[in-house]
Amino acid sequence: MENEIKDKYNDADLKEFKTLILEKIETATAQLHLIESSFRNDSDNGTEDTAPTFKAFDEGSEVMSKETSSQLAIRQEKFIRDLNNALIRIENKTYGICRVTKKLINKERLKLVPHATLSIEAKNMQK
Repeated sequence: MENEIKDKYNDADLKEFKTLILEKIETATAQLHLIESSFRNDSDNGTEDTAPTFKAFDEGSEVMSKETSSQLAIRQEKFIRDLNNALIRIENKTYGICRVTKKLINKERLKLVPHATLSIEAKNMQK
């Protein structure tokens, strides 16, 4: 079969990647909680006792801040989801295999981007 997977990472490598991914999930989850908490607390920073001009300016920046926080939270949730999917691939012993070329993704790439599903070769083919 042409698309058959030739190589896989061994159990020791998978264990190392799993540890790295779990640490990244923990950090990303903490950051997500900070983003969500700042999003909730934005409305508590009232400007009731300031001049109306400053209040209007502050409300405008508050809307922008909430939009930014919302976008950051969405990106962080996607990152956590991608990391959790990588954990599933580790359990299935398919972690680190490029979904296009079926070759092993470079170990250094996986250390930098542990949720990667494409090798650099496959990534460059997309351009």
